[in-house]
Amino acid sequence: MLVDYDKCIGCKYCSWACPYGARELDEKQRVMKKCTLCVDRIYSATLPEADRRPSCVMACPPGARLFGDIHDPDSVVSRAIRENGGYTLMPEWGTQPSNHYLPRRKTAIAVHDDQLVRADNPLKIDGKLPKPSRQLPTLDDVTSW
Repeated sequence: MLVDYDKCIGCKYCSWACPYGARELDEKQRVMKKCTLCVDRIYSATLPEADRRPSCVMACPPGARLFGDIHDPDSVVSRAIRENGGYTLMPEWGTQPSNHYLPRRKTAIAVHDDQLVRADNPLKIDGKLPKPSRQLPTLDDVTSW
């Protein structure tokens, strides 16, 4: 959903109506703004095909962001959504958003039994919990409630 800045009066109705909370008022220009997925880059005939992606996708060092045609079953994004259980936010609203999210990868971590016990655990030394001396002042002795 793009905003026509010439028609926007900054009433914030679209912000209240947006189920994703994606709209913000630009206080300086007094218009509503949100991410446009760099629409000017995507449709630019002057850029090579490989560069027609949003800046955030191109700048992401680990390549965590994907961009492509979800209606093409052979595209990178369609395969990622299909193979990794991609999902949209709030599908019950029926807005059919084009942004999809992939769940976090499950990472196997080997934990050994000796890593679950603290080496300096006082119970390992004498088997008893340490107790304060009865002669030492308690919190009630030194504080006024």
